[in-house]
Amino acid sequence: MTGYGSGADRIDTTRPHPARVYDWFLGGKDNYPVDEELGKQIAGLSPDTKRIARHNRWFMHRAMRWLAGEAGIRQFLDIGSGIPTEPNLHQIVQSAAPDARVVYVDNDPIVLAHAEALLSGSVEGVTAYLDADVREPERILELAADVVDFDRPVALSLIALLHFVGDGVGDGDGEGAGRSEGAYALVERLVERLPAGSFLVLSQLTGDFDPESVEKGVASYAAGGVTLVPRSRRGVSRFFDGLEVVEPGLVQVVDWHPELSLGDLPVETQPVPIYGAVARKP
Repeated sequence: MTGYGSGADRIDTTRPHPARVYDWFLGGKDNYPVDEELGKQIAGLSPDTKRIARHNRWFMHRAMRWLAGEAGIRQFLDIGSGIPTEPNLHQIVQSAAPDARVVYVDNDPIVLAHAEALLSGSVEGVTAYLDADVREPERILELAADVVDFDRPVALSLIALLHFVGDGVGDGDGEGAGRSEGAYALVERLVERLPAGSFLVLSQLTGDFDPESVEKGVASYAAGGVTLVPRSRRGVSRFFDGLEVVEPGLVQVVDWHPELSLGDLPVETQPVPIYGAVARKP
């Protein structure tokens, strides 16, 4: 594994961080009391939170399996990677394609510390980590170019990340047009750099199914100093403008190619309020 940047000496344990809260939702141990406290608040408002987090993770597994297999992608840029949880993205794609090259990006020092210890990839491939924020797209692309050949197709992974990125005053549902910064502009700048034949894989929280619970979650995150921006199906579809969304389209993550799961997925009778899709750059 290759690493870039170092932030282990600046771990802030006084404020929750989305990567560590998500780790708590998944049953991990790499979080602090402040993260657990917020996680419990969210779970108290929506008892399905842990179930939803697991389905988001399983969506990532299936999408990466499809990209490395049927789509034949050998380069992956995963922004907002979070704390390693096995099987992680590089393990999935390198089991299908040992020569796959994977670059993880996150901005929490605890993620960096665990990445250095845990992310060992295949001998034939490359697994690297960048200590950077999604709001630094040019820096990410510049550093990733040491591992990723941007003249060949790349899979850009933005899993459960963009609902932590707003779009300025009055963003609300994330459907405003003509903004010069924020989530849509960041995705546009990243995708613009990718060559034809590349893919965008993305999942995003929505309030379409249970707006009251989601709004309570937004308030809890805000109280912890964390931005949370749920978006409608229309708002999420904007991220894929100009791209060819592959079947089955933009759906709840539980409905994206369940047949690609290596185990039986739970039968769901309630919505999973995260949209997900995979799209190809023509």
